[in-house]
Amino acid sequence: MVFEYNMIKYNFKNMSHAFIRESDDQMLDQIPPTLSALILYLTRENNGIKSYEKKRRVDEESKKEVFEMSNGLSYSIDMDGKWFMVG
Repeated sequence: MVFEYNMIKYNFKNMSHAFIRESDDQMLDQIPPTLSALILYLTRENNGIKSYEKKRRVDEESKKEVFEMSNGLSYSIDMDGKWFMVG
């Protein structure tokens, strides 16, 4: 990939991957099953705008904790210890 900026050519084809954080490629079900990890993940996904827990409840049917977050979505942890969005 080559970009030209102010008559200077930058060639990113051979650029080191050391500058790419592995956590940037994480999916929701790959983060640790802690509230702080969820908040960090959602904040990163929201371009650095801090996410926070608005409400916590227990789902009557599944008996699982559900976390309603500032992004308007709700999340819970499944039996395998992985986060998922609650419909």
